[in-house]
Amino acid sequence: MPDAIELLKSRRSVKPMELRAPAPSAAQLETLLTIASRVPDHGKLAPWRFIVFEGNAREKAGEKIAEVFKRNNPAATADQIMFERNRLARAPLVVAVVSRAGPHAKIPEWEQLLSSGAAAMNLVVAANALGFSASWLTEWYAYDSNVLTALGLAPSEKIAGFVHIGTRDTLPADRERPPLSAVVQRYEG
Repeated sequence: MPDAIELLKSRRSVKPMELRAPAPSAAQLETLLTIASRVPDHGKLAPWRFIVFEGNAREKAGEKIAEVFKRNNPAATADQIMFERNRLARAPLVVAVVSRAGPHAKIPEWEQLLSSGAAAMNLVVAANALGFSASWLTEWYAYDSNVLTALGLAPSEKIAGFVHIGTRDTLPADRERPPLSAVVQRYEG
């Protein structure tokens, strides 16, 4: 298991099409989801939930995505439809982080949304800590109400991200990160 600081300093996303089996085992997945749930959650609302896509469920969900794509794009080619059908089959495991943020008497919706994002990031970091690689994506289908309904989301729910998890052959090159001088400011009153 990598050192936590080194892991956080070096973590990078791996494209879903570069992820292969094995995926996390059932016990490892339970660990990942437990860690994803241990995020700041003002009011103990659990303003998020998870949908796990593994095995044939990835293809079944992909059929729904392809149906909506085809309906929205009647001139789509067979290759384009197949690409959409395989959206969730590119990695051996995909976990949708669903935001259940909503109006609350004491907890701003913004805080609930941030908690959902924290759950997704914890999932990504935990996958890397277990030796897997991950990619957190929100592509068109994360925002399409017909896809969300087909995947079982309530009208008030949104996708915070689809986290694709698997094993990588090589680590991708790191991308340029902003220098701290460009993103850090010291408050001086």
